[in-house]
Amino acid sequence: VGDPEQLQAIEAGAAFRSIAERHGAAEITEVRRQREDWQKDATRALATGRTAEAIHAYADRGMVHAADTREAARAELVDGWDRQRQADPDKTRIILTHTNAEVRELNREARERVRASGGLGEDVGVTVDRGRRDFAAGDRIMFLRNERSLGVKNGTLGTLERVEGGHMAVRLDGGGRAAFDLKDYAAVDHGYAATFHKSQGVTVDRAHLLATPGMDRHSAYVGMSRHRDGVQLHYGRDDFADQRQLARVLSRDRAKDMAGDYAAPSDEDRARSFAERREIRWPERAREIVYQVRDKARDMFSGFRPKPAAMPEKAPAPDRAGAAIGGKPGQARAIERYARASADIGRMRAQELPVLPHQESALRRAGEALDQVRPDAARDLASAFRRDPGLIGQAAGGNTGGAARAMAEERRVRLDPDARAERFVESWRGLARERASGDQARSDKAVTRMGAMAEGLRRDPELAKALERRAPELELKLERGRTIEKSLEQSIGIGRERDRGMSR
Repeated sequence: VGDPEQLQAIEAGAAFRSIAERHGAAEITEVRRQREDWQKDATRALATGRTAEAIHAYADRGMVHAADTREAARAELVDGWDRQRQADPDKTRIILTHTNAEVRELNREARERVRASGGLGEDVGVTVDRGRRDFAAGDRIMFLRNERSLGVKNGTLGTLERVEGGHMAVRLDGGGRAAFDLKDYAAVDHGYAATFHKSQGVTVDRAHLLATPGMDRHSAYVGMSRHRDGVQLHYGRDDFADQRQLARVLSRDRAKDMAGDYAAPSDEDRARSFAERREIRWPERAREIVYQVRDKARDMFSGFRPKPAAMPEKAPAPDRAGAAIGGKPGQARAIERYARASADIGRMRAQELPVLPHQESALRRAGEALDQVRPDAARDLASAFRRDPGLIGQAAGGNTGGAARAMAEERRVRLDPDARAERFVESWRGLARERASGDQARSDKAVTRMGAMAEGLRRDPELAKALERRAPELELKLERGRTIEKSLEQSIGIGRERDRGMSR
């Protein structure tokens, strides 16, 4: 159970994301922590990489605040936190930021405000895991390590009721109580402020967030979704020039990757990568170099004709389509991988959610691997999936035979203009029936698709030529000097309206 869009693992790799991406996962999309609908929408935006959209939503409601410096932003944050604390003492709240250094400073300033208002008892100096600290009755406490016997987890919050003789008693925000000796459990610190990592799993009524340049979209997602009622986001213009730069920095994707995300590069890929890193357009630049060398050598060796050498017999190229990968033929494995990536994207679109960057990247890499088996294979398989979406689930589950046959058929159609013409006529007739159905919405949709088909003929002259021979099947009478695409457009009213508009 997890969320690959939240804070990334401390260790290398992204095992959870990789497993979910390759094998699928059940996904919860209902937001339950936030109470207002617009805040739920903002959390969905954060969860799907649309961080700027969420920031703008909070800014429109006066919850994003800019100050001249980070120090001034910190002071304004603590002022707002203190006002809310005194106005609604029964509400829970927390201050969040990126670094431990900022957390210590915010804890100190917040604690001074509580003491100034008479909310703390007498300080007692104790030694905890993070060093020497002063604690008093009334202090906010955060637990930093799971301890089942106390009923606390890493990030649990509470209020200190008593501290004496190395013993603490804490009233937990969840309603329970924890009492312990510091010699047995000392993983505690002041809990007015915390890092995003410590807050993952925390739920409070209100959150106050200090943005710093080390943040990314993952920490922004966590920090801006801990609250039930509202979050106040503060930043200094010495860190971010304006809200646009704030949104850009907080939208950075720092998702970790796995070795399995990368196909083993061929020699050609390595050469291409080398050239692209140096902004060499390959093979255009290679041709340019060859031509330069040829032109320079032409005068030097003018008239020289070497004796042709006997050419060695060329070895047959290996059959990459049959190469075994993980015990499965290369083409079958590549089809299965592409189908899984397509299925992930299909699930997002079915729920009307935006496709995530790592899903787009997985589909692109799967397509590149498929094209290693055969050029344009990914294009043919994508076309096959569009014609028969049921093939996606079959292939993703390991049954790639149907997808392979459909992919081969798409290749045949792509290379044969007459086959493309046959398919065009079939589709056009079907849309013509939709157009004449009497349902205005269906008719308008059909006309739009027919217009797109006619427009596409301008990019496929071979297909246009083949269709000219089949004009009667399209119920067309071609006039001299008029192209097939123009005739098709006018048959559905597009060209006629355009002509009328130009003549007025």
